[in-house]
Amino acid sequence: MTRDPKPPVCVLGTGLIGGSLLRAATAAGYPAWAYNRSEDGARAARADGFEVSTDLVGTLRRAADADALIVIAVPMPAVDHLLELIADYAPNCPLTDVVSVKGPVLDAVRRHGLAARYVGGHPMAGTSESGWAATFPELFRDAVWAVGVDEGTHVDPWSRVVRLALDCGSVVVPVLAAEHDRAVARISHLPHVLAEALAVAGAAGGPLALGLAAGSFRDGTRVAGTAPDLVRAICEPNAAALLEVLDDTLTVLTAARDSLRADASLAELVEAGHDGRQDYETAKRWSITGVTPGDHDWLAAFAEAGRGGGVLTELP
Repeated sequence: MTRDPKPPVCVLGTGLIGGSLLRAATAAGYPAWAYNRSEDGARAARADGFEVSTDLVGTLRRAADADALIVIAVPMPAVDHLLELIADYAPNCPLTDVVSVKGPVLDAVRRHGLAARYVGGHPMAGTSESGWAATFPELFRDAVWAVGVDEGTHVDPWSRVVRLALDCGSVVVPVLAAEHDRAVARISHLPHVLAEALAVAGAAGGPLALGLAAGSFRDGTRVAGTAPDLVRAICEPNAAALLEVLDDTLTVLTAARDSLRADASLAELVEAGHDGRQDYETAKRWSITGVTPGDHDWLAAFAEAGRGGGVLTELP
């Protein structure tokens, strides 16, 4: 994506995702600046040459004057406060987010009267590290970026969000908020819960177990290295969907335990798990074409394409 001039971007929060987005957008040629609550974090970003302020109102006024795309990049518990101030100081700016759940953010946006300019977003990228020191502009390279196509989404802000995601090196999956949250409960939030449980089980084995631990334990517990408060902020807002998939998983594990007890066999679980991994390994993406933003039923068409494995690799 090389079209110029690129419209400005204002990032609220310079942790791993927001800070990496500030770096990536700047590298892609966007005029970009940010707000960060912590002076230490803001100072570190400024030391690396980025415009980051702890003055939220001033940052939003600047965004309003420039018609910047505002990107909310804070954990879900802090979203409502930011939306309140956005509604006061920059209500006409296009608005997106990078929060790990979409339904609760969309509900909050609607409560604050900002839905007409909002497009949900969630780059499926990250590490177990956090803070400005962990940021890097290539975080989104070849990643999937979920972009909302819920009813009421407008073409102009949607196109700006898609263009930003593509310019950061991602491919875009159009998705409805509720369907996004059910999907990430299975492939993102459940892995956090299972990693924590596996880490607890390993530690309970004491020094011998931990001394023998190798690749499978390391890989299976990687995300358990994420700060506990951040894990809670990621998973708990998606409680309903996560509870459903936890119940499904407990049913699978209970059946495996019963089979192991009765027949000394894990065959059913292992074979189904292997098949599931193969499904992941062989899943194919395909490029969405033939849908023009703004046309009749364009949102439904994009949602159906995303549901079927389609991605956007260029702005329609």
